[in-house]
Amino acid sequence: MPADTIKKAPGKPTVTARVKDSLVTRIDTFSLPVSADSLDGPVNYEASDSGVLDIPGRTFFLYGKAHTTYKTLDLKAGRIEIDNASSTAKAYFERDSTGKVLDRPVLKDGDMESESDSMFYNFKTQRGLTKSTYTKQGEMFVFADRIKKIDAQSFYASMGRFTTCNLDTPHFAFKARKMKLVNNKWAYSGLAYPEFEGVPIPIGLPFGIYPLSQGRHSGLLAPQFTATESFGLGLEGLGYYKVLNDNFDITVRSNIYSYGGYAINVSPSYRVRYKYNGGVRFNFQNTRINFKGDPDYVNTRTFNFSWNHSMDSKARPGTTFSANINFGSTKYNQFIPNNNQLNFTNQIASSIQYSKTWGDGKYNMSVTGNHSQNNQTGQYNVSLPNLNMTVNTFYPFQKKESVGTAKWYEKLGIGYSGQVLNQFSFFDSDSPYLKYNLREIIDTMQWGAQHQIPISLALPALGPITISPSVSFSERWYGQQVLLSWNDTRKKVDTTVTKGFYASREMSFGLGTQTAIFGTVNFGKEKRIQAIRHVIRPSISANYKPDLARKDYYEVQIDTAKNTDRFSLYRGSVFSAFGEGQFGGLSFGVQNNLEMKVRDKKDTSAAATKKIRLLDNLSINSAYNFMADSLQLSPFSILMSTTLFEKINITGSTSVDPYQTDSIGRRINKFMWNAEQFKLGRFTSGSLSIGANFQSKKKEETKDDNKEESNSDFITPDEQLRQQEYVRSNPAEFADFNVPWSLTVAYSLSFTQQRKADYSGFKTTTFSSLNLNGDFNLSPKWKMGGSMYYDLTTRKLQNLTMFLSRELHCWQLSINVVPVGLYRSFNISINPKSAILRDLKVNRTRFFYN
Repeated sequence: MPADTIKKAPGKPTVTARVKDSLVTRIDTFSLPVSADSLDGPVNYEASDSGVLDIPGRTFFLYGKAHTTYKTLDLKAGRIEIDNASSTAKAYFERDSTGKVLDRPVLKDGDMESESDSMFYNFKTQRGLTKSTYTKQGEMFVFADRIKKIDAQSFYASMGRFTTCNLDTPHFAFKARKMKLVNNKWAYSGLAYPEFEGVPIPIGLPFGIYPLSQGRHSGLLAPQFTATESFGLGLEGLGYYKVLNDNFDITVRSNIYSYGGYAINVSPSYRVRYKYNGGVRFNFQNTRINFKGDPDYVNTRTFNFSWNHSMDSKARPGTTFSANINFGSTKYNQFIPNNNQLNFTNQIASSIQYSKTWGDGKYNMSVTGNHSQNNQTGQYNVSLPNLNMTVNTFYPFQKKESVGTAKWYEKLGIGYSGQVLNQFSFFDSDSPYLKYNLREIIDTMQWGAQHQIPISLALPALGPITISPSVSFSERWYGQQVLLSWNDTRKKVDTTVTKGFYASREMSFGLGTQTAIFGTVNFGKEKRIQAIRHVIRPSISANYKPDLARKDYYEVQIDTAKNTDRFSLYRGSVFSAFGEGQFGGLSFGVQNNLEMKVRDKKDTSAAATKKIRLLDNLSINSAYNFMADSLQLSPFSILMSTTLFEKINITGSTSVDPYQTDSIGRRINKFMWNAEQFKLGRFTSGSLSIGANFQSKKKEETKDDNKEESNSDFITPDEQLRQQEYVRSNPAEFADFNVPWSLTVAYSLSFTQQRKADYSGFKTTTFSSLNLNGDFNLSPKWKMGGSMYYDLTTRKLQNLTMFLSRELHCWQLSINVVPVGLYRSFNISINPKSAILRDLKVNRTRFFYN
């Protein structure tokens, strides 16, 4: 390359550019030094009116809906001044010709947003000063005459107000001369006092600490003051919540009463994302009702333990583990105040399960444990460990690579299912603590096993008829036999239990067929009801079962009249005994479905129709045993379900025995329709339930602008339970004024017919109840409602709850009354709607123990 012939001017900088490739486009050949005072990012700006640049003053003026951005900062205002020399921005609002304020300055910086009359901000130091400022921190609205920003997260406010009311003139607020805010974390204030509608209340708070953060954070849990007739004055819910790390936290709560009773609740919880989550809850109650010497004095100690665990399905594909443990004293629920649902809960249960699947889902194994307890009788039933094993149906004669039409024997399928159960029982004593005799528990321990091998064959359909032959083999193992014998001396039946290993088997053969019959009646497309369709699905199967269980039954004298009855050696065992006698006959049934097609009134098009189900299901099933010497016809099982007007759900079932009985309740070989009074059969059991839910249309479809998307924060089972209990105890606080009225009705009826203990006949036990739950708007701001549980069997009102609610914009007035029940109560409270200030309420509660 030739030497540069251009001479350098003395004292002048020289810019030299080297070109590596003549085809490369030159972008910028100058490299100028950047001023140390310049910003480290570009400042973008725009304005709808005009922009004026003052070059000597290095200031840029933006007019009319001015907008400027810098990194994460976004500033909008009617007028903005940007001073490049000091790296600052000033923002002001504008007025229209009528004097109305337009385009107040709005500053967004990360997740913080504020609106002011005027604003000063330094881009470098991130400090600023605003006047007449409004900002929102979580659920809290902050108003201040002046706010000074000292760094990216901290602010100081002068003459500030905190509130959860979103109006420009809030209904209530806490006012303080000095405040400090840490963005979306905390707010601190000095002397503060509340004001309502701008009127100060002469109640001063020496200081204030207001949580602004969302999600989990440690802190005290405020108590609720209560007054009950049975427990005295009390503080409920006093405790502390501690976040130990990202995966573990713990909650401790306590209840303290003036009569000497107390309760402690410890609830740790854990969560590892994409792996598992759960929580433990331990409750201890020292219950004292009234004073010693009173006729209804109660002094007892009870406990309850629960554990909930669930495993993410993605953690270990093919393996699952879950636990739902609920165990404790049988009288624990009885002494929980103001919770009728738990007070009347007599049955609680637990389960724990580990399961594994392998071989592409062909093999399944699970190990389980179960527990149940009856709080009324005090009986505990525990079943563990239990093993379940299944092998999905496989086809041993099926070719790995099918060519052409499969042979009939290739559709022969074989499966397997096995189960091993272990169980024992014991009773809770009347003592304050759980006590039992270990020897008695060992005596009640039982075990059993069951194996089943079903064999099926899918044959080609013969037109509309399908044929399915099957073979099934079952075997059960028992750990004991029960032998009853008549004691002539004591004139009663004695029971002898023999431990050992015993087995019983059953085998059956079957050939089943089924089809479907369709019937349609057309009324014409111009009619309101255009067609009705009836579907009948009959099924029939021929079955044979040899009497392999004959040796497991024996006959015993049961009374002084030398009447006898037959019993099984495995009565009361883990697995019930196989049925006695051989069966060779037919099992038959029919299923019905009824629906109609009508013109849709909501659709104006000519071809618009809709289907209405008149009868979802009506099925009848029974069997006839040709090989039995008597009682050949089995009881009829009838099941019905339907939905009327898309509102009313009706389900019912019953069992009908076609045979008569003798004086001691034994079935005899005479049909009921051959009796002196004609009857189709004897109803041995049945149930009926009717449920309906009615509500008016919503006034308007509303959207909660403040509601954010779920951040997938884990809610512990303990907190879920507390929230459910709070909703049940305070229904008025959760009234929906957007629905003018609603009504839910549930009716249930069930009956069973059982032989009397002295074999003198039958007794029928009937249970019937009615549940009502509803509410209605007395006015746009007043709502009244309640719920009722009425026992139709005893003709007693078991529970009644009523509430009255008043909508007060950001506040809520609620009155809850429980005049009937084990725990009667009255509650009136006025509180903010915001969850962050839920405990800031005026509350009056009284409980009465019945």
